[in-house]
Amino acid sequence: MKKLLKYKKIGLALGLLFVLTACTNVIDPVTKQVMVDKIISLDTTMASIFASESWFSAIFVYPISQAINFLNQYVGVFLSITLVTVAIKLLTLGLTVKSTVASQKMQMINPELKRIQDKYAGKTDNQSKMQMGQEMNALYSKNNINPFGAILVMFIQFPVIIAMYQAVQRASAVVNGSFFGSSLQLTPLGAFNEGIYVFMVIFVLMGVFQFISMKLPVWLQKRHAPKVVTHPGEKKKSSGPNMEVMMYSSIVMIMVLAINWPTAMSLYWLVTSIAQAAQTVFIQYKYITPNAGK
Repeated sequence: MKKLLKYKKIGLALGLLFVLTACTNVIDPVTKQVMVDKIISLDTTMASIFASESWFSAIFVYPISQAINFLNQYVGVFLSITLVTVAIKLLTLGLTVKSTVASQKMQMINPELKRIQDKYAGKTDNQSKMQMGQEMNALYSKNNINPFGAILVMFIQFPVIIAMYQAVQRASAVVNGSFFGSSLQLTPLGAFNEGIYVFMVIFVLMGVFQFISMKLPVWLQKRHAPKVVTHPGEKKKSSGPNMEVMMYSSIVMIMVLAINWPTAMSLYWLVTSIAQAAQTVFIQYKYITPNAGK
């Protein structure tokens, strides 16, 4: 299990590095706005993006930006961002449903995994290591889990998240768009100073649903996780506050960053958080709970 976590961290770092190196910097360091030549409008061609930027921008960012621009003509910029975000979420769900199920199941069996690890804590002989591996593999088989399946989620989701992030920044519909008469380029902090309460509400709701989307898997784990039997002489150990600290720290970091980014990005993160929470509940009750007793 420790090796698995190590490989997941390495994979996460490599995946993020791979995507970031393919990305294009689109923000002017002086004005803090999207550079004019980086704005993607309906008359921007994919060939021009290929010629002047990275393959990542042409293959991933460009189509998403154009989808937002196209829908904006009919439903407005607010709904266009919402519809494109939901559509991408549904697409990635179809591609990663098995690995997402594996990831949620892994969270559910964490108490049992920890019990096995605690049972062999401090034992470094080969026989103990083999027995621990056998017990963990038996637990995976019992719950029909491929522990490496969850890794696929990272490699598919990271490019999509970063592409959507840049697309929302660069789409001309967003750059030139407005909501309730105010530019979507206005930051939540700016909205607070100007008394634009609807943008402040979007910012607060983003934080609330970001918290819910992160906390929901933990709540479902506690509700549906199998009971762990503690054997005589075996102490029940807590997993510690590390995961809680990481979760709250990430939420605080997002909120601090979001206070100074365009409200369009807050809207995107709000919709993404709601969609993520809905996906978590859907997978739990569609794929995991019905098979819990099998």
